[in-house]
Amino acid sequence: MLRAAAEATRLRMLALCAEGELTVTEITEILDMTQPAVSRHLKILTEAGLLIRFREGAWVFHRLADSGEANRLAVWLLNSTDTNEHVLRRDAERLGEVRAHRAAEAEAYFRANAKTWDAIRSLHVDEAELEARLLRLAPKTTVGDYLDIGVGAGRILELFAPFASRAAGLDISREMLALARDRIAAAGLTHCSVRHGNLYAAPFDDSQFDLITAHQVLHFLDNPAKAIFEVARLLKPGGTAILVDFAPHNLDQLRHNHAHRRLGFASSEVARWTHDAGLVLFDEDSLPGNPLTVSIWRTRKPISADHTPT
Repeated sequence: MLRAAAEATRLRMLALCAEGELTVTEITEILDMTQPAVSRHLKILTEAGLLIRFREGAWVFHRLADSGEANRLAVWLLNSTDTNEHVLRRDAERLGEVRAHRAAEAEAYFRANAKTWDAIRSLHVDEAELEARLLRLAPKTTVGDYLDIGVGAGRILELFAPFASRAAGLDISREMLALARDRIAAAGLTHCSVRHGNLYAAPFDDSQFDLITAHQVLHFLDNPAKAIFEVARLLKPGGTAILVDFAPHNLDQLRHNHAHRRLGFASSEVARWTHDAGLVLFDEDSLPGNPLTVSIWRTRKPISADHTPT
């Protein structure tokens, strides 16, 4: 592992992959190197165990090893580097540019499709059947505060708001928020509000919500694990989060036509993220579709402090 990391370019790659999952193309763009050279260095880091490589459709992602000796060594090496060194600082700036470009593409997609959002969703999954399944998971008694992350056009907020004393929706797209406001006003949900904000740093206090939903949001994100950590921050001890997204699939066209960053999630991946965030995954379900299957994960924030984020 030390031999693999003991080269300047590979140390730069470790620093980049520590910030989130990146494709070969993105690393190539950031480092301004040829793709074969980047692939060769990534292969060495992966074979040494310092990076994890996984394929989704036509894309291959790389991220820092997330456990064990390799993770401890990689973290120690990165903590020992000078992040103000001009090459690493430039890499971080270029990484920011890549992420900004991704965000702009996603925002343009949402803006172009805001008025037909529900229709687009219906192409991928039977929404009526999914909503019925979700309603069976709704609280049996009224909860205090409820938040829908990535509120979109507001349909999930509309479904769950009647089970809460106060309800809020969060989204980065102002066009989506306008639709959500129209929907909750038409439904007479006067105890609801929507907020503009980044779901990685939501404009709410720690431990504020009894219930959080995130419906078909994670696959748009470059760092879904970070979003789950934010969910954990927002949940009250004893609170529940319901995560809904696609199971792994190979419809690569969803990246290009609908701005999907990830092609679904395995339950083992979601379980690891929730555990690392200090949450307990206590239930999972699936709704088979053609061709996409929707997965539903329920997770809870422990009341005791025994299970802390890693």
